[in-house]
Amino acid sequence: MARAKKQSAPAQVLPEAEARHELITDVIETNYMPYAMSVIISRAIPEIDGFKPVHRKLLYTMYTMGLMTGNRTKSTNIVGTTMKLHPHGDAAIYETMVRLTRGNESLLHPFVDSKGSFGKQYSRDMAFAAARYTEAKLDPFCAEIFGGVDKNAVDMVPNYDNTLKEPALLPTSFPNILVSPNMGIAVGMASNICSFNLGEICDATIALLRHPNTTTDTLLDLVKGPDFPGGAYIIYDRQAMRQVYETGRGPIKLRARYSYDKEANCIDITQIPYSTSIEAIMGKIADAVKSGKIKDIIDVRDEIDLSGFKLTIDLRRGTDPDKLMTKLYKLTPLEDSFDCNFNVLIDGAPRQLGIKGILTEWIRFRTNCVKREFTFELGKKRDKLHLLLGLGKILLDIDKAVAIVRSTAKESEVVPNLMEAFHIDEIQAEYIAEIKLRHLNKEYILNRLEEIKQLQEDIARLEDLIADELKLKAEIAKQLAEIKKKYAKPRKTQLISADEIEVATAEDFFENYNARILLTKEGYFKKITLVSLRGSDEQKLKEGDSVAFTEDCDNTAELLFITDQRQMYRARVRDFDPVKASALGDFLPAKLGMADGERPIFMKVITPDLEQYNMIYIFENGKGVRISLGNYQFRSSRKKLSGVYSDASPIVAAILEDSPKDIILVSSQDKAITIKSALIPEKTTRTAGGVTLFTLKGSATIVYANEAEKSIYPDPQKYRKIKIPATGSTL
Repeated sequence: MARAKKQSAPAQVLPEAEARHELITDVIETNYMPYAMSVIISRAIPEIDGFKPVHRKLLYTMYTMGLMTGNRTKSTNIVGTTMKLHPHGDAAIYETMVRLTRGNESLLHPFVDSKGSFGKQYSRDMAFAAARYTEAKLDPFCAEIFGGVDKNAVDMVPNYDNTLKEPALLPTSFPNILVSPNMGIAVGMASNICSFNLGEICDATIALLRHPNTTTDTLLDLVKGPDFPGGAYIIYDRQAMRQVYETGRGPIKLRARYSYDKEANCIDITQIPYSTSIEAIMGKIADAVKSGKIKDIIDVRDEIDLSGFKLTIDLRRGTDPDKLMTKLYKLTPLEDSFDCNFNVLIDGAPRQLGIKGILTEWIRFRTNCVKREFTFELGKKRDKLHLLLGLGKILLDIDKAVAIVRSTAKESEVVPNLMEAFHIDEIQAEYIAEIKLRHLNKEYILNRLEEIKQLQEDIARLEDLIADELKLKAEIAKQLAEIKKKYAKPRKTQLISADEIEVATAEDFFENYNARILLTKEGYFKKITLVSLRGSDEQKLKEGDSVAFTEDCDNTAELLFITDQRQMYRARVRDFDPVKASALGDFLPAKLGMADGERPIFMKVITPDLEQYNMIYIFENGKGVRISLGNYQFRSSRKKLSGVYSDASPIVAAILEDSPKDIILVSSQDKAITIKSALIPEKTTRTAGGVTLFTLKGSATIVYANEAEKSIYPDPQKYRKIKIPATGSTL
């Protein structure tokens, strides 16, 4: 028989085990939420004074160390002393100090005057030196963040072990929250505040102090936009900026600034977006070159030195630097976004505010600080006045006061005896009893009594200020105006409109190759790759047609065309499909949208130096003119330009003078002249009719003109003329 399976008894749950079973929501609420709030409030999110706790503890420690004046001290000394307020390790404290220094270039207005290597904000590889090698002290600018800290302007709270006092906030006399950039990642939220220009922020705050209903449009006019320590450009979109100002959220597009060194054929990038680094940019450029997206770069170098930031890009010959930068903006962090997220702690609670909301809260905070500071000063002045009023009561009988002191047997009875004799209180009597013997003269006492009137005036003024909020705000506005005058700097970050920039599109990233381009007299255009030309050089043309212009270039080139109807067109080689020599090619008038009957008479690849040359126009009436290509501004974004030469007579030929030329002209009477191009006068007006080159008789006209070396007529030098106008020689 099979043995029956033994069934185990069900496990019993002990009462204490049941008690340990908790809901996950309860665990999160009791264990996780306190941690999250601690990170938000005590670590990552700045308060209305613009500082996180570690910033505040570090700067206040330096203040108590007497580093507002005198010489710098070793950074290790500062870090070690700061640990009395911030026991989170020396590395974290030193990294915080590095960012606040002048040398790191993270702030528009640094708080720490530094000596030594503190790295750079725009480089992740330029490491700062160890704290034992560097020195620091507070920058004079810090006077604006500590004013009033010793006058009860802010609450003083105990440190972590209750042995020292530190300020809960710093009584900043300007809205530092919007002047110093700040980034922090907490639990479930983050803060990313960009910097604004100090002078503009002071103006906006003064406007809000005077007119609390100031609109966002007014703030946009006063505060043009963020101002980053690294400079660069802001691609300005007023509507996007309005969203940031109103909500405290939104992206701000930044673009690097550069210059082109023509002699060295390189691009020097001198300012980059605050949100990136030189290493990130160089890495992306290298990736673009390796992938074949960019083939115009020979080398990229970090040339940062004592004069500042510089990233140099060496270019291949013939590269258009502006076009290349347009691609680099698309492919690299040379164009980047700063994502604004203005989360600020207000009364211990995180709030997301726009510019107006932050300034309004700062005004409330600053008003309270100034009121407390004035109240502190008022108390001090009242105490002093009270003492001086007691001193005045002994003025009439100083000898009596001396006699009372001398005749009193016990020291403890001196103060009570003075109180009784002169009807003063204990504080006044104590003050009189402590006066030095040398000061018991009428002159000293009279000088002290003269202070009473000034004290009474000061007390009345302070009482008036404290009682009137409008006067407090006027005082804050006065302080802001003085700060602007003393510390404001010109904007580093300039604004450019989105309409002013050229944005790279997908079609800009195309395959590049060498090609030969041809234009026929009938207006047919061919782009033939040099590879396909190896098999056959014989060109297929329409009957009676011939090749008028030919040139080798690459697929990145731009072309310039001039037509017989006074029009100039620009086109890109890549806009034409490559064809074989056996094809007719594209009919250019249709491809470029020319008018009926309009035909091209000139073609040239645009090069950086092309505008230095001249165009020679020869007309049917025997006249000719030279006009500099610099007058056409063909390097702009315009694709068509009208009125490029005179309409006084039909055009016969357009010839590029990139070097001295010999020009042959042939008339309808089969006569010809050959002249040097230098004989043709140069005019600055595009529509100039020129001067007579060929003396024509009767109804004769010019029917042919070209460079002598390209002439269809043999031996053009037989018709050489040394002066103009000239009479033609028979062919």
